Amino acid sequence: MLDERKIRVLCAIIDSYIRVAEPIGSRTLSKEYDLGVSSATIRNEMSDLENLGYLNKPYTSSGRVPSDKAYRFYVNKIINAEEIRMDIEKKEEIKKILTRESREIDQLIQNSAKILSAITSYTALAISPQIKKIRLKHIQLVPLYDKEILVILVGDSGIVNNTMLRMDKSISSDQLNQISNFLNKKLKEFTIDGLEDLIKDDIFKDMYKFKETIDSVIPIISKLLEDINDIEVYADGVTKIFDFPEYRDTDKAKSFISFIEDKEQLINVLLNDPLNNGIEITIGDENIYDTIKDCSLITTTYKLGDMTIGKIGVIGPTRMDYLMVMNSLKLFSSNLTEIFDMLLSQW
Repeated sequence: MLDERKIRVLCAIIDSYIRVAEPIGSRTLSKEYDLGVSSATIRNEMSDLENLGYLNKPYTSSGRVPSDKAYRFYVNKIINAEEIRMDIEKKEEIKKILTRESREIDQLIQNSAKILSAITSYTALAISPQIKKIRLKHIQLVPLYDKEILVILVGDSGIVNNTMLRMDKSISSDQLNQISNFLNKKLKEFTIDGLEDLIKDDIFKDMYKFKETIDSVIPIISKLLEDINDIEVYADGVTKIFDFPEYRDTDKAKSFISFIEDKEQLINVLLNDPLNNGIEITIGDENIYDTIKDCSLITTTYKLGDMTIGKIGVIGPTRMDYLMVMNSLKLFSSNLTEIFDMLLSQW
């Protein structure tokens, strides 16, 4: 357990190192921070913190840099002190931009990553909504032109997926209504993932006279379900990594960029933890991939109604402005949840 003076010294070192990216010495601390003790006392505290594993001493410098253990302590202190705040004015400004420029879910998530990266100056990541547990409320087949029909799927939260289907021959509105009623009776209230298994069974034998139409419609429904379940990952500001001294090594920066471009790895990282509420922070060696052992990943979730369905976050050097990032993510979590509810109520 660290005493109060060691905590003040450690937090001062972390704050300073986040700003300047250079090893911090006792003289810097005594000049820039009112710690109420002499440089000699600060040196002793720094030595103790190094022995306790909170500081590292680079070979080429007399100063110290924070360890992953130090950042973890620092982050936990911020969270426990409830220092995360929401800037309401900034929140509303971001919300206006998102609602003005986002007309579809994918566009909303993509724009969120873009704005988050611009605000934080780090690489932003986001995954599309995970809505496999949503229940199907309604299926409707609507006649369009001649041999074209519109297939509409509605979820219990208002989500709609639709596509046009061209038939080999015309089919009347009455027949389409009969088929729609039959499909609703058979498929209604199943979750999206449960529906996939049900469709594979021979549940449509009672509608043999419409077998041709149903045989055409079911693959469309299956394709819509696949589209719903497909996970998209969005990354923005990837080259911002070159702005940090830690990544002046071109090979190191290229490895980071290659990692971000690997969709499967990003999904594993973002979904490594379940979609729990709140902010999650993974620091340095806590990451599951060697390529990002020098990085921190901070994510938060967004909701649809009461259901948590996705994540958005930033990744960058462990020398990250954690409080600023957490404050920013709180804005986006709130905005995405509100916008989702608004958009889906209109569909």
